[in-house]
Amino acid sequence: MQINTGRPVTMGPHGMVTCPHSLASQAGVDVLRAGGSAVDAAIATSAALAVLYPHMTGVGGDAFWLIHDAKTGQVRYLDGGGRAAASASIDWFKTRGHDEIPFRGVLPATLTTPGSVASWGAAHAAYGRLPLSRCLESAIVYARDGFPVTQRLAGWIEHVKKDLAPHAESCAIFMPDGQVPVAGSKLFNPNLANTLEAIAAHGPAGFYEGAVGRELARFTAEHGGFFTEADLAAQTARWGEPIQGTYRDVTIFETPAPTQGFTVLQMLNLLEPYALHEKPYQSADPAHLMVQAKQIAYHDRDRFLADPMFADVPMDRLIAKSYADERRPLMDPARALPWDKVPSYGSLTGDTVYIAVVDAQGNAVSLIHSLYGVFGSAVVAGQTGVMLQNRAAYFSLDPTHPNRLEPGKTPLHTLIASMGFRDGRLWSVVGCMGADGQPQIHLQTYINLIDFGRNIQEALEAPRWLSGRFGLGEDRDTLHIEARFPQETINELVRRGHRLNRWGDWNELAGHAHGIVIDPVSGMRYGGSDPRSDGAAAGY
Repeated sequence: MQINTGRPVTMGPHGMVTCPHSLASQAGVDVLRAGGSAVDAAIATSAALAVLYPHMTGVGGDAFWLIHDAKTGQVRYLDGGGRAAASASIDWFKTRGHDEIPFRGVLPATLTTPGSVASWGAAHAAYGRLPLSRCLESAIVYARDGFPVTQRLAGWIEHVKKDLAPHAESCAIFMPDGQVPVAGSKLFNPNLANTLEAIAAHGPAGFYEGAVGRELARFTAEHGGFFTEADLAAQTARWGEPIQGTYRDVTIFETPAPTQGFTVLQMLNLLEPYALHEKPYQSADPAHLMVQAKQIAYHDRDRFLADPMFADVPMDRLIAKSYADERRPLMDPARALPWDKVPSYGSLTGDTVYIAVVDAQGNAVSLIHSLYGVFGSAVVAGQTGVMLQNRAAYFSLDPTHPNRLEPGKTPLHTLIASMGFRDGRLWSVVGCMGADGQPQIHLQTYINLIDFGRNIQEALEAPRWLSGRFGLGEDRDTLHIEARFPQETINELVRRGHRLNRWGDWNELAGHAHGIVIDPVSGMRYGGSDPRSDGAAAGY
């Protein structure tokens, strides 16, 4: 679809919410205006997106949080990753002829439990000001009374209709009468409204136990899946410590293992001595060097990253500047780094929502919430209205790999969220969707903000590249690049040996990124929203 831009940065003196759907941003701002905290607004936005943007997120997915407490200055990490069922095993798949976990269907849908609702409950218990029922109000109304179909949503339903078609409950919601809905029409999910009302009344127990939990377990057992009532009841969110690093004068926080947040810090460490701020903006040098830093960091990700409850992830070493000094000699300023010399795997295919919130007191949330693939597993669980994720497809069936499938384990997660601080004060809240593209988009956004002085809207609208592959037919070292880069930059990247896939001026596959920057003098909140999405930054 045609993408137009030129929107100004959004300003708000009190609070700001940004995410990939304008109505969800409004739901968050409504909660802020009602006296809610940044966490209350983030839950309201996340729940609204679970209804409005069902191809990207849902209550059947996982979520990871960074929460900044303005009073203490603390940044806390909350792990809302779903865990593998007690019956999960590599042998189960191997004896049935699987070399990898399927991407769609009941198997990945039920191999891990949904984690996002547990994280809503934990965050709300710690930082909520309004009742949970108030936070979920907008989402419930949109689910019961109908929500608008955007052009993007209609396009993605058309794109995956063959995956939705085998599942009656999915088709009933997203292809009424067997037809792909047209943009501007409305869809309804009354069963999801009932599920959200159960959560509003009883907190996470209203989802993992009671009627909803029993229906999730019944559906799973009836369709040969994995998780049980006991698995659902055992799902909790875990508080932990974020990881942090520095780039020039900014301290950047990222989500730790099992997420790939460390790769952003490692890439910035690799790049810092190259003084990108002295290079011409959108020239070949920054892009060329960032692509190589990505390749090295992802190589380490593929070797080491897993659930730290099950594997020894050498996180302190990976984010140390001394380790970047050891790895930097692999980088070649003149030529592309051959993939077979420093291989990295993974996939750029994956869909997610990112939410940034800053409230009037300066508290902030950086929240990433996802089903993984477009419409996740494509499976709606019975009468719950809940689309189940397919994040379990990220587990390895190699028994020697640290990310191997094991009961109770969370798979390697592409989901990451970040915050930046200058002079000890909150400066930025930044994140994006895009599977393996997420660290690359974090990196480009921070480089645009820090090295090239762009405001948050300009930083998000800048032409973007992604390194890797979307499908099996592509080379792993393909460099996908938007055509708005100067032609001399594109020509020079080709001359240096990069294999380019030339996109048009804009491409939604380049990801949806959103962010908030706080002016250190006035305290003004500046919100930015990616025009590649249906989003908007909303403030007051």
